[in-house]
Amino acid sequence: MLAALPLGVWIFGAVIVTSAISGVFGMAGGLILMLILAQFVAVAPAMVLHGVTQFVSNGWRAVLWRRWIAWRIVGLYALGAAPAILLPLVVAYVPDKATMLILLGLVPYAALALPEAAKLDASRPVHAVLCGFFVAGTQLLAGVAGPLLDVFFVRSALDRRVVVATKAATQAISHVAKVGYYGALLTGAAMPGPTVFGAAILAALIGTTLAGPLLERLSNDQFRRWTRAIVLAVGALSLLQGLWLLVTR
Repeated sequence: MLAALPLGVWIFGAVIVTSAISGVFGMAGGLILMLILAQFVAVAPAMVLHGVTQFVSNGWRAVLWRRWIAWRIVGLYALGAAPAILLPLVVAYVPDKATMLILLGLVPYAALALPEAAKLDASRPVHAVLCGFFVAGTQLLAGVAGPLLDVFFVRSALDRRVVVATKAATQAISHVAKVGYYGALLTGAAMPGPTVFGAAILAALIGTTLAGPLLERLSNDQFRRWTRAIVLAVGALSLLQGLWLLVTR
């Protein structure tokens, strides 16, 4: 019975839940949503749908929490993101589904593997520019870079609301680039219809709005602990699925 549900219904439910998760933790929801979309549509259309949905989710979150945004970090992030966005255009690379899932799963573990001595901190100008370069580049190749983005914030002294609001603003920038990149590379792959996009956008607004009160109830320690546990679990699931597709095709 559930399998017979229209794609728009699946997407609506998935986006509400994942947008709420991102609204609370500032990440993780996008990783989960990309994993779900990979089950239904090809890579390039999934990237476009994910990008549109996450732009709305992050953009609306940035609006809701606008007084907490660290605009200096956002500007430096955009400066670093510009060259990272241009580089993949040279090769017009679109990963297959197995590669995308493996990259998706590796992102949180690669972020975790960075040495403690690195002490990356988005509140430092040079680190904010590096954040833009590496996160935007990873966003285009894997579809999601939230766990990597978090590395630049988790060791900072910023309040959790500043973290969520500022990350939302930076991710809105990256998702616009992702939609443009994969939209330009669509070659015959079937795109979901306007009903699916409409359902995803509406669900993103609802889920993001519902998350606000939940974020206020979390302490900064709870916020960081739960974020890490969720992204590692989802990363492991994505990695295993990608490896399974790789060995069985």
